[in-house]
Amino acid sequence: MYHQPKKQSLVWLSTIVLALTLLFPGSVRTAVSPPQRPLVKLNVAFSSISGNMAPLWVTQERGFFRKYGLEVQAILIESGTATTQALVAGDISFAQAAGPAIIQSNLRGADTVIIAGVVNTLTFQLFTEKGITRPDQFKGKAVGVTRYGSATDFAMRYALDKYGLDANKDVTILQLGNVPTLLTALEADKIQGAMLSAPTSLRAKKMGFPMLADLQMLGLEYQHTSIATTKALIKSKPDLTRDFMRAYIEGIHFAKTHRKETLEILTKYLRTNDREILDDTYESIILRLVPEKPYPTQKGIQIILRELGLKDPAARSARPEQFIDASFIKEFDSSGFIDRLYKTPPVVAAREEQRPAPAVGAIKEKPAPAVAAVKEKPVPATVTTNAPVPGAKASSSPPPPAQGPREYTVVAGDNLSFLALRYYGDPHKWVKIYEANKPAMKNPNFIFVGQKLNIPS
Repeated sequence: MYHQPKKQSLVWLSTIVLALTLLFPGSVRTAVSPPQRPLVKLNVAFSSISGNMAPLWVTQERGFFRKYGLEVQAILIESGTATTQALVAGDISFAQAAGPAIIQSNLRGADTVIIAGVVNTLTFQLFTEKGITRPDQFKGKAVGVTRYGSATDFAMRYALDKYGLDANKDVTILQLGNVPTLLTALEADKIQGAMLSAPTSLRAKKMGFPMLADLQMLGLEYQHTSIATTKALIKSKPDLTRDFMRAYIEGIHFAKTHRKETLEILTKYLRTNDREILDDTYESIILRLVPEKPYPTQKGIQIILRELGLKDPAARSARPEQFIDASFIKEFDSSGFIDRLYKTPPVVAAREEQRPAPAVGAIKEKPAPAVAAVKEKPVPATVTTNAPVPGAKASSSPPPPAQGPREYTVVAGDNLSFLALRYYGDPHKWVKIYEANKPAMKNPNFIFVGQKLNIPS
């Protein structure tokens, strides 16, 4: 006896909806939301706890993947080699890892391919034990890298070669797993030199270890951090790859334009609330090195192939374009999608409910303190991007054009391309600075802290 009124109510409701549909079809379509498609679940790996991985973390934490229909599980798999193996095995769909591991996997017959370049230069700094102040003092010593064939391994061998040392004869190179472990080994005097990156490099500096070389100052193009997947996945699921990259590009934009929120995410993933470390990571990596349009670097891949070619004949005959599929970045660039992000107020994806920390497996540190302690800080004058940073004070803008040449003192992290971007708005005008300083600069790839440069007007 109670079911009849409910049935009559449903009939009346259906009649009303039908009438409204006939009289006002547009209004009813707006009021009744279409069913949403189910989220596509993906495993995505990152290969280290470092500032280079920040764009992935931001994209995940701010809900951009979900905005485009993806439910992503971000997983730490330490070392680029292990990450690439998981990609080839199909355990993950996309990987954020160092270029050499992706390239070596491809050379061995896997169909791995780089679809975005996240950091396209070397970001490492060579720290030494406190008694070493000159490169020749490395002879007979042990130095540390994360894995043989990794980006740290390449950087170490590259630096030693520039110093006139033979990496196979003059030093012993040990692989120790990850960057924080390198600092621990340096502190315990198990090694006398280590290639470190932010934020571990800043910890080493604060501990008093001398920095012998800053490889970022070389201005060397190098496919350091990349987004990779497989050609098979691209062929079978192009729309999935497109959605992933669209979300990732929006994540980069958010990171560059939302300092406070990004610092909170760095606090969570780097497991620290040290403001100096967080600011240094944000400014030196996210603002300075991560490109708005993350094209892979063919020159950087060619350098990797040249190094691998010393031992691998396949690398000597390979061409950089074999390892790249930049079609998705080019699509978003050509359509104006990326430019529009930086010309309009950012549309932030809805924040998801609080999620647990990522599946980091080997990390067993204590949870980071509350992120509320992180406060926004103006962007320093040395940080320049192609797009203005919202909220930055006037002092964060590049200096106005001068009528005549000016003198500039080189600081850590500088290279000629960055200075050209800062003073001329175009990184390709580095030749202008080089030509003005040729008498005192034999090689444009080598400038040093404290060096005085003339910057032409």
